[in-house]
Amino acid sequence: MSSLAIIGIIYGALVAMVQEDVKKLVAYSSVSHLGFVMLGIFAMNTQAIEGGMLQMINHGISTGALFLIVGVLYERRHTRLISEYGGVSKKMPIFAVIFMIVTLSSIGLPGLNGFVGEFLILIGVWKANPLFAVLATTGVIWAAVYMLWMFQRVMLGKITNPKNEKLKDLSLREIAYFTPLLIFIFVLGVFPTPFIKKMEPSINHLVEQTRRSVVVQIENVKTTDGKMAIIIKPSADKASALAPAPADDGEG
Repeated sequence: MSSLAIIGIIYGALVAMVQEDVKKLVAYSSVSHLGFVMLGIFAMNTQAIEGGMLQMINHGISTGALFLIVGVLYERRHTRLISEYGGVSKKMPIFAVIFMIVTLSSIGLPGLNGFVGEFLILIGVWKANPLFAVLATTGVIWAAVYMLWMFQRVMLGKITNPKNEKLKDLSLREIAYFTPLLIFIFVLGVFPTPFIKKMEPSINHLVEQTRRSVVVQIENVKTTDGKMAIIIKPSADKASALAPAPADDGEG
């Protein structure tokens, strides 16, 4: 499963790189980010699972904000092609600031919500499989490349399309529905510990139960005096085993 997670991270990032539709780019970046979540969970140690759970929350916030941003652009221009934009920040400065914060959150800038989850995942995965950690790190690098490149093409530079001259900045209503997401981006980035502490007991219990289940299976195999035993239903506390009947000693 960890191998599939690595494939998802790299595949999502590479496909996002070549997208000309900003909504498709965000969608494939979501595939890559969920690969990190999957990788953290299947590393099966406390740090990686904590990172995976936190990243799941952060992904919902950051990617949700990115889709809202795409919606704002589409509502004004009725196109999602990146080539149709350029220089938008000159006409929409407030929108540009929000777009930049959300973009940096998505790529995991320290101090924003995307950093802590990815960092915990990479530390936990490094303990389980250093090669997977290195491969996953390339996904972080690709994410920075395609997200910043997208921001640069949409928001910066000169206005080359006359239709962009008529763009209007965010209304108070639009700012209002971005505000809760921005608050969570900063709060989870600066104060992640309370959220992690809430998850920690359950995650420690899950990891301990999984390890105990594996130990029970091994003990059952070792206590059959060299005879094969079939594990019927391993659990946290005990496992049932169906051992072969004793060999007939010839009596009776």
